Amino acid sequence: MSIRFLTSGESHGPGMVAILEGLPAGLELSLKKINSELARRQKGFGAGPRMKIETDRVEIIGGYMEGKTTGGPISFLIKNRDHEKWKGEEIPPFTAPRPGHADLTGVIKYDFNDLRPALERASARETAARVAAGSICKQFLELFDIQAGGYVISIGDINAEVENIPLQERISLAEESPVRCPDQIISNQMEARIRSIMKEKDTLGGVIEVIALGVPPGLGSYIQWDHRLDARLCAAVMSVQAIKGCEIGPAFENTRFPGTKVHDPINLKGKVLQRPSNRAGGIEGGISNGMPIVLHAAMKPIATTLKPQRTVDLFEGNEVDTRYERSDFCPVPRAVPIIEAMVVITIAEALLEKLGGDNITEIQDRFSRMKKNCLDDISVDGKGHVFWPASNPEDE
Repeated sequence: MSIRFLTSGESHGPGMVAILEGLPAGLELSLKKINSELARRQKGFGAGPRMKIETDRVEIIGGYMEGKTTGGPISFLIKNRDHEKWKGEEIPPFTAPRPGHADLTGVIKYDFNDLRPALERASARETAARVAAGSICKQFLELFDIQAGGYVISIGDINAEVENIPLQERISLAEESPVRCPDQIISNQMEARIRSIMKEKDTLGGVIEVIALGVPPGLGSYIQWDHRLDARLCAAVMSVQAIKGCEIGPAFENTRFPGTKVHDPINLKGKVLQRPSNRAGGIEGGISNGMPIVLHAAMKPIATTLKPQRTVDLFEGNEVDTRYERSDFCPVPRAVPIIEAMVVITIAEALLEKLGGDNITEIQDRFSRMKKNCLDDISVDGKGHVFWPASNPEDE
């Protein structure tokens, strides 16, 4: 069983629509929790003026009856309040692509006669549907005591040190910060940096850390390249607008050390296998190892800037300055619930692939019998074997 989801809609169209397929029957859904996640996506210092216009609410229109999922595709709608200001209005031509956006690549690929269709669909407004889908998957994972949360660890050249803050506290402390950074002192510095970039009419990027707690060992596989859990997580995260880098654990930092300083030792406490460190980020050989999954997402400074950039007017055929389209100054804090959503959707899919099952009761029973990091659950028997025998005895 696998999870699939599709989104549809434009930034200033009637709304965003999504279909989420693959979740079992019998999952109780809280619309309040979904709307709470949508509200999180709209909060964060550095957000643009549109967040004061929209108040996102989800309307489930399929796959859901009497408060529970039916096992069928879950379809839902998030209306765009800003659509009323655009509906029926004559829009001036948009012919000068903004560097770093999908304007030029979109018009070349789809042969549009104006840039507007590309930017409408490429817009990060689409992530509202992702966050709603992610909230549904979060509610599914809660049944198995699996949770994921994120926070900002850098904005521009301001970096937070969070290693001494317990993982669970990082998530809760981040929600008390306007920039979603669990370190209050650094949070204030980040906010000040964003204020300065606003005055400069420019934009800032940063790095988001997401952790998933309670993920059991055995999700994902090394059997094929596209089954590896780390590859799937990074692909999901990299699909988010403006995300240009992803790593599992301190991957780039690990490159600076010898192997004995990077790999996590395995210790035995009673019959339980433990690790004193987690430099693998919770995944070894493409498979979850039972440690917290730690992921970093690098978000570039957003491409739409108040300060003009040089470009070419594709109709006039001459160099011009870019025209400003309403946008964020620093979208990094707002991106945290979006990255969380892509992580939980991927983990939920991997869990369902491991367990199978069509209803919640069936899946919970199978989850209770999953193997753990314990000697009693491991089938290693200490016997030798012949590797690639010279011939098959049955053929003789």
